[in-house]
Amino acid sequence: MTDLTGASAIVIGLSAVVVAVRDGEVVVLTVRPHDAVTDIASPLPGLPFGPFDPAGHRTFELALRAFVTEQTRFQLGYVEQLYTFGDKGRDAPRAEVGAGAARVVSIGYLGLTPKATDTQAPDTVWAPWTRFFPWEDWRAGRPALLDEAIAPALRRWAGDDADRLSRARLAFALDGAPWNEERVLERYELLYEAGLAPEAARDRARADGHDPAEPEALSAALGEPMISDHRRILATGLSRLRGKIKYRPVVFELTPAEFTLSTLQRTVEAIAGVPLHKQNFRRVVEREDLVEGLGRLDSETGGRPAELFRFRREILGARQAGGLSLPLLRD
Repeated sequence: MTDLTGASAIVIGLSAVVVAVRDGEVVVLTVRPHDAVTDIASPLPGLPFGPFDPAGHRTFELALRAFVTEQTRFQLGYVEQLYTFGDKGRDAPRAEVGAGAARVVSIGYLGLTPKATDTQAPDTVWAPWTRFFPWEDWRAGRPALLDEAIAPALRRWAGDDADRLSRARLAFALDGAPWNEERVLERYELLYEAGLAPEAARDRARADGHDPAEPEALSAALGEPMISDHRRILATGLSRLRGKIKYRPVVFELTPAEFTLSTLQRTVEAIAGVPLHKQNFRRVVEREDLVEGLGRLDSETGGRPAELFRFRREILGARQAGGLSLPLLRD
């Protein structure tokens, strides 16, 4: 336990948003932690997490890698720090990290892997991101649930408050406002503030000294809740990844060593949640000079054989490599 205040102990917890792409869908590694007393698994999923021990861990990242492997039997590859989360009342008791009554400050990390390897670890599952943020997937067009469920609920919450209405309009692309795929965290936090995220009532009760049960989803449109503040951390990870693919070649941390351009496009679309213009996307790939044709065809696509490519990873040591802009498919 790390006492940073001299009065009340603060525990530093580490949480991992581990992302892969499976069958054209973004999936995230989830766990169901067990109660320290009853050994009963939580009814809600969470992210791999654990405490930082300053006596036993040399760095935050090494600690993170160690307990993710211990919990999930999965070896992390690419990792970067996301953010520090320390709101009072957000450290849910079921997210047990050995804190006891101490306050938990959580440091989130983003990890990327090219394959969602089945871990065989108990209570560990690769879950589609859309389970937690169903409004974020625009690949088949504007999700109907936005106008059928989310927009009416936000309008009732906003009432005549012009600021609330403006925030809802810009975040969720209401009344003709454009959709910005990077504002995942802003959208979740708006739903939380409006009481539409079931975690909000739980956290308010816990901040008041109560011990409510973990909440159920209010509706399928509002996504599945998670333990502690893990859905907020997950939203932060998706926001970071959606932004970063545009200026750094991190998408190739999620692709196999050899891939077709169609596979690459589907991977980018799965991350960004928007459809892309095929010809313009290929022009972007060619312009950035990030991939190299292998002179071989992929005969396992089920259709016309397509050329295989690889990421030119050697350029990372030679120059500042860019990402891939998103040439959107317009109606």
